[in-house]
Amino acid sequence: MRWARRAVPAVTAAVAALAARDLMQRDHALLRNFPVLGRARYLLEAIGPELRQYIVAGNNEERPFTRDQRRWVYASAKQENNYFGFGTDNDIEYTPGYPIIKHRTFGRAVPSSTPTAGHDVRLPCAKVLGGARGRARAFRPESVVNISGMSFGSLSGNAVTALNRGAALAGCLQNTGEGGLSPYHRNGGELVFQLGTAYFGCRDEQGRFSLDRLRDLVASAPVKALEIKLSQGAKPSLGGLLPGAKVSAEIAATRGIPAGQDCVSPSRHAEFSDCDSLLDWVELLAAETGLPVGIKSAVGDLGFWQELATLMRDTGRGVDFVTIDGGEGGTGAAPLIFTDSVSLPFQQGFSRVYKVFAEHDLHEQVVFAGGGKLGLPDNAIVAFALGCDLVNVGREAMLSIGCVQAQKCHTDTCPTGVATQNAWLARGLDPTLKSVRAANYLRTLRRDLVKVAEACGVEHPGLIGTDAVEILDGRTGSTPLHEVYGYRPDWGLPSPADQAEIVRLMAPEAPQGGSATPSPTAVG
Repeated sequence: MRWARRAVPAVTAAVAALAARDLMQRDHALLRNFPVLGRARYLLEAIGPELRQYIVAGNNEERPFTRDQRRWVYASAKQENNYFGFGTDNDIEYTPGYPIIKHRTFGRAVPSSTPTAGHDVRLPCAKVLGGARGRARAFRPESVVNISGMSFGSLSGNAVTALNRGAALAGCLQNTGEGGLSPYHRNGGELVFQLGTAYFGCRDEQGRFSLDRLRDLVASAPVKALEIKLSQGAKPSLGGLLPGAKVSAEIAATRGIPAGQDCVSPSRHAEFSDCDSLLDWVELLAAETGLPVGIKSAVGDLGFWQELATLMRDTGRGVDFVTIDGGEGGTGAAPLIFTDSVSLPFQQGFSRVYKVFAEHDLHEQVVFAGGGKLGLPDNAIVAFALGCDLVNVGREAMLSIGCVQAQKCHTDTCPTGVATQNAWLARGLDPTLKSVRAANYLRTLRRDLVKVAEACGVEHPGLIGTDAVEILDGRTGSTPLHEVYGYRPDWGLPSPADQAEIVRLMAPEAPQGGSATPSPTAVG
């Protein structure tokens, strides 16, 4: 045991040196008073989220995603049993604001009883994106569930690759995020290209927007639509800074910026300064590319939306889609005050914006998308009832490719290689395997949306009306969704023509009926 005898003095010397350092330093009183032992506190703090997730917290206590929610995503992604037994863990009767979806005893759509029903169902959007405004490259999105904007630079190249391949397998769209269109976005998945305030990927050497570079970019990749990002739920009205140390050659090439220099995203766009000039720019982009053009925003002051809708109604210019991001936050790193308290949560923000467009008789001409924990079926159903035509999934998609909610997205130390540029950590994420898991999750979410729609008596989640959802006030009362948010009875649904067309499209996809055949004495 010579090695042990030699190790003891070495370990003793190391501990003594550490104790001496703790006693001499002045930054932490705890360590000056309790050298070495005090470090246990910082260790526990560092692994606190993991301890709470797996040891301390109950199934529905952890945030932003509970253990049950994460388990559902993980099991769906791995095609494991994602059912739950012995009833709900949720305290339904004593939770004000809890949504209840009302099934129909008899409805137009009859759920199939086969075990695999809905697993591979095609679930296109109920509206044609760009159709109302006659865009040259208008199209009907093949999936009502799509991947939200998450930039390369925020996510690793392997993570972006996995999501893009997953989008291709699932037949859905991937939003590039404002960080530009990287090589990792070119793995078969169709894209929504996001234009942020720094115009990454389509800017000139002076950092100004370049229409020529945008045209070249769109021509070189499967870009289906353009999204102008005004703000996001994680940090509305804030710009951003990527330190020069993190601006690698790959990121620099993707964004069109110098490598190794601080990368600043301004808080406002330079190409427009009010609603009128915004609509001019929207029409310019649509005319030059032929693509549908929309905006993404968190919701604060409603004056902007009132002015935008009025100009759209009165001038004929307009956006093709509106993406509302909930103030619940998202994948972006932000100051705590912005994460917790700036901009409205999704349901309140979305319903207020939808009402503005409906009051201007524009709601049937615009495709509405939503983001903010809508990758969970219950939240997504409420979003569709409120008028969403598409839902975007961000953090849930990250969970599907391995995220463990370590909440280290802002530190570059993500242990699963999802939200980091550390090459060693990123190598642990296998894009080939994780892309399949992302696609499995997306398909499972679509399946659940279809099954709930059928339970409500309709063929498609976009046809679920506000009368199908009630919000609990507590143990003894509830309020219909349309009364909670002040909707008129016909709001929240596509136009009659769009409803008829999506029913026609869904008819081959939704086998009707149960497992038994009627008896000779059956009535009706």
